[in-house]
Amino acid sequence: MKSNILMILLSVSALSCAQEAPKVKQVSKMKPKTELKGVKVVNTDDPVCHMKTAEFLKDTVIYKGKIYGFCSDHCKKEFRKSPAKYALK
Repeated sequence: MKSNILMILLSVSALSCAQEAPKVKQVSKMKPKTELKGVKVVNTDDPVCHMKTAEFLKDTVIYKGKIYGFCSDHCKKEFRKSPAKYALK
């Protein structure tokens, strides 16, 4: 009798451990990237680091009615600190 109960308990514990873990659906919290191809900017080089922005345009800023393109968010932030220093004359 004891061996039957022990066998049942072992079977139940073995089956419970063998269950597949529940699948969790991961939801991306990242925002979709804005498509910047085709955006007309007044500069061909990043005004801060002077990198070509034609194929690597990552962000833009409008300053005095002109759209400036940047290779990165860092360069955009630097431009915003003192735009007159970097703006086209």
